[in-house]
Order: sequence, then structure tokens, then C-alpha cells
Amino acid sequence: MSYSTHQIRNVALAGHPGAGKTTLFEALLHAGGALQAAGTIERGNTVSDFDPIERERGHSIDAAIASTDHGGIHVNLIDTPGYPDFRGPALSALAAVETVAIVVDADTGVGHGSRRMMEYARQRGLCRAIVVNKIDHAGHDLAALMEALRTEFGPEALPLNLPADGGARVVDCFGQREGDSDLGRVADWHQKIIDQVVEINETVMDHYLDLGEDGLSGQELHDAFEQCLREGHLVPVCFVSARSGAGVRELLDVAERLFPHPGEANPPPFVKGTGEEAQPIAASPDPDAHVIADVFKVINDPFVGKLGVFRVYQGTIRKDGTLFVDDGKKPFKVAHLFKLKGKEHVEVAQAIPGDIAAVAKVDELHFDAVLHDSHDEDHIHLAPLAFPKPMFGLAVEPASKGQEQKLGTALHKLAEEDPAFAVEHNVETNETVIRGLSDLHLRVMLQRLKDRHAVEVKTHPPRIAYRETVSARAEGHHRHKKQTGGAGQFGEVFLRIEPLPRGAGFDFVDEVKGGTIPGQFLPAVEKGVRQALASGAIAGYPMQDIRVVVYDGKHHPVDSKEVAFIAAGKKAFLDAVGKARPQVLEPIADLEVSAPEQHMGDISGGLSSKRARINGTDTLRGGEIVVKAQVPMSELEGYAAELKSVTAGRGRYALDFSHYEPVPAQVQQRLVEAWKPHHDED
Repeated sequence: MSYSTHQIRNVALAGHPGAGKTTLFEALLHAGGALQAAGTIERGNTVSDFDPIERERGHSIDAAIASTDHGGIHVNLIDTPGYPDFRGPALSALAAVETVAIVVDADTGVGHGSRRMMEYARQRGLCRAIVVNKIDHAGHDLAALMEALRTEFGPEALPLNLPADGGARVVDCFGQREGDSDLGRVADWHQKIIDQVVEINETVMDHYLDLGEDGLSGQELHDAFEQCLREGHLVPVCFVSARSGAGVRELLDVAERLFPHPGEANPPPFVKGTGEEAQPIAASPDPDAHVIADVFKVINDPFVGKLGVFRVYQGTIRKDGTLFVDDGKKPFKVAHLFKLKGKEHVEVAQAIPGDIAAVAKVDELHFDAVLHDSHDEDHIHLAPLAFPKPMFGLAVEPASKGQEQKLGTALHKLAEEDPAFAVEHNVETNETVIRGLSDLHLRVMLQRLKDRHAVEVKTHPPRIAYRETVSARAEGHHRHKKQTGGAGQFGEVFLRIEPLPRGAGFDFVDEVKGGTIPGQFLPAVEKGVRQALASGAIAGYPMQDIRVVVYDGKHHPVDSKEVAFIAAGKKAFLDAVGKARPQVLEPIADLEVSAPEQHMGDISGGLSSKRARINGTDTLRGGEIVVKAQVPMSELEGYAAELKSVTAGRGRYALDFSHYEPVPAQVQQRLVEAWKPHHDED
């Protein structure tokens, strides 16, 4: 169908794993006529889980996009992964929609993933709805679940429809007042939701008090409902069975009548400029304005190349038009414009404000790129999403020699597709380290590396980035003298060292008097000291937080050379370090562990065994606790599996680097003994 911006509804299905998001996605596409028959996870023929790894594992790993028409609307649906290990693709979908529908399993109730995605959506200012799935299953208590939803998410969680006949159908309780349901009289729930809606707007509330519900116009109710969604005053609850189809068409009806179109929701958080100079700007859903679109997903397709999936916020993108990427000076031509239907790409002529589309074979595209057609929109970007920091690491190297370049290219492509997956090269340890949200996350990425890019790797835990420093003042001296026939080498250096505050780095001070070391050789002395800093003095790790003061020395008018003072500076520094009570420093991470409250004892005990300092515990609504601690990075190897074990998979953690501090004496002794330094011959 041909549609306008007001007819578009953008909805992301999110929530806890196993709630039935993918099955509901299929059911909605089938009900809207986009599919002749809904696929199933068991048969491996769903539109959204088309990746071989998804079919093998039986759950979503990436966000998938498809659209359907229903009545007078065009619905863009995004099916997001439920597992927290794949939260990157799930969160990136929030940049493309007005409404997030949190799917809740009627059998198991509110899961942690539901809470987290509800909170992410709230922080983003998105409209939120709850879809209770599997209502036709026997044995659950939907009345208790409804009460649990209101306890968890507040009294603003109210049903728009209710299950009836044991979940075989649903009945409307917003638009009608009469009838019975599995949760009691329709009239009782109708009154609750009407009272909730009308109190958002004083004018509507006055009309309601003066004239009653019959005195309210349909437009007044719609506008008040839309304001409730936008301000978080109402979180509507809908009931469905994706398997049987009960409530599925009614959910599409709700989207048509009550979910916001792109012009009604909270405005997207665009800013122009960076830092303190950044100013909010309004993107208007005007099809005739300059184009502003945001790339929220990148796919490296083996057949069509790099595919950038974007949401149009302003203007109209047309096939054969030209667009700029971010602040680029050279535009690209939109040779092909696609709507997505899972893995299928359907070519279209244009994408209007509010629509979701894709463009292929543009190398400059990247996640969160802004597309525009005028330099008036340079320096515009969307406020970044709060992605969890990928801290779970593995060092990787190609299984066979000569594959280094191929490995680097393949890892770059994987990182483009998942904003919670990172690749870094550690110069200190000469390792390529991949980082993700969990062991499972990285295992899936390594499988993709092999299946998609034909690159096999060897892995091992990354080396801990220890440092070295000194804890006392000391003096050092070295005379470098070599005579091998002809001109020799001579340089003598006296220096002292002292510790600096943690994190201060390195300070080199020249206090030489009387030219005992000529000025042209002082950079050589510093170079020698920096060589020692880089290679370490006691355990082979870089040194930091040290001041070096060169105060005396000797030179020879013929034999003094730069190489002599490099050697003398290095050896004098190492001589001083040996007297300055050297220490090995270890990185300390800020750790936040979230889990159900009943696991508090196991979590605290486990952290105590890892030399952690527990700084506090917060209790959240819904019986969840957050333990905040500082823990050495070296103690966290295998922690993801340990936490999963003690919390039955319901715990998660976030890490961030905090600071360096000295390791215990026994750890330092072990590190020193493990290092086999190679001393230069004097």
C-alpha cells in the first residue's frame, strides 16, 4: 500500500529470552498479510532467525526487520534478541522506533530482560507497552501476573484488553465497558484505564468530571492516551497467544488506533555540534525538508556488500538521489533502496519520514552515521545509546600463518555489525583482543568468523596489563665505556628517581650543572630511560608514575656519542630502580553485579575470594540487588561462567577500569620469578 508518515507505526519487540518474541513477530506478519504462513523456531523457517547460527541455537542473535500493512497503517516491526549476551543489536533498535513492546511470558512472568529493556526504553523517552504472550497455556494465573506487572512497573501498567475463555480470545476493555473476562468484569478494568488516561490533561479531566465519559470526544481520548504514552503515565498491557493467534489481530488494531506515529512521539534527541557547544535541534517529519536519517544497523551481506539500515527522521530519500555520510564532503548515489523482510531485500522507490529502509555498497556507512542531503545538516548526530561496555576478552591469532590481514578485515566487519563487540590491539602485549559481553557472545562471534569469513583462530586469555613503579627515592649511576679499536664509546650518568602520585605518568628533569653532560646528549639519556620504562625493570611490564632527575655525569670529547648516553641513562635508571623498592601494579576494575536478591550471599562470598572490596549494595524494585565492588582484573577470568552458575543464569555484571594499585607481595614474587629478563652486555 502507499502510505504517509501518519500511517507508519515503528515497533520493537523486546524482553526476556524465551518469551516468544520471534513467534509473535511471525504471527503479526501473518495476520497483516505479509506472510502466507507463519514460520516456527522448531522448523527453522522464521523470517527473523535466518542466520544459520540462530537456527542451530534456536534463539535470536541479531535484530531482524520486516513490515506489514494492517487496516490503514504500515507497521515496521523489529524482532530483538532476548539474551543479554546480544544486547548490542537489541539496544540499537531503540534508535529506530517510537514504541517498544516488552513481551512477557505468561508461564514464567517478568524476567530480568524485561526489566532491563523497559528501563532502557524509559531512559530513551520511548513509548512502552507490555504484551503478555502464551495466554492459552494451562496452569498459569494471569490475575496474579497482572498484579505482578503493576508491582514491577507501577500502577501505570493497565490492560487495553483482557483474556477470555481460558485465553482462547481477548476482549477490549478500553473501547468497551461491558462483558466478562478471565480477569473479572470488563467494566472494572475499563474504569481504571479511563481514570488513568483522563488525569493526564486538565482540560480532558474537567470535561470528564462535568460530562462523564460519554461527553468526551474520540479525539480527546486519543490525544490524552498519546500524551500518557509519551510521558510514561500509561504502560498499556495487551494479551496474546502468538501460537494460536488469539489477540494478534487485536494487537495490530491497538497499534493502528493508539500507538503513536512518528509525528506524535517524543522528538528524537538530535544535536548539532560536539561537547559543550552541542545544541539540540528538532527533526521534523516533513517529507519536503532536507533529509536527516540515522543508521542504526550495519549488515555485511556476502551478496550485496555492506548494507546500512536507517530510520528516516526528516525529508524523503529517493532512489538515484545523493546523500552525505556525517560530515563527508563527497556524496554517494543511492543506486538501490531497500525495505527489509528478514534476509530478503525488497527494492523501493523512496523512504519517507518515519520509515525504515536500507542502502547498499557504501563503504563509509557505519553504526550511528547520519545521512543527509545538504551541508546545512553537517555536524548533526543522534544522542548516543548507553551500550554496556564490552569487558569480556579473548586474545586471538590466526590458526595458520599468513592470515593476519584476513583476520583483521573480518574482525572489523564483525565489529561494524555489533556495537557491543570491540576489537583492540594491545601494543604492550602485542595481542589482538576481542571484547564482548560474555563468553557466549564471543563464541558466537568466533563461529561467525569461521563460517562467514573462513578464518580460524587460536585463542587464549589476554595478558593482564600490569605496570611497574617505585615506592621510594633512590639514586643511580652508570658509566658506559667501550673500546674496540679506533673511536670508543663513553658516557656516564648520575640520576635520582622518586615516585609520583598514581596516574601522574613520567617526568624527566634536567639539573645538570657546568655542562658535565653536554646538552646535545640529554635527549639520549632520556631515550635510554624511556627504553627502560617501556620494557620494565623487575617483571617486564611498563613503568609509570616516576620522576627522573639527571644531575651529573661525565663525557669524553672524542668517545662520547648518543648511543653511549642511551646505554648509560638506561643502566643508571635500572640501578636506581633496584634501590627504590619497586612495585608491580595491577589494574583494578569497578564491578557491578546484578542478580536476584536470594543470590546475595553467593555473590558476596565469591567476590571476597577474589580480593574484591565490596563498596555497597542497592536493592531494586522486583527483588533484584546490585553489588558494587572493586576487584583486580586478574581475578575475573572465568567470572562470567561462575556468576551464571550461582545465579542460574539470571546474574550479569558490568566492568569499567578504575585505577592501578600494588599487587600483594606473593603475587609480585610470582610475576618477578616468571619474567626472564635479557640484560644487554655492558
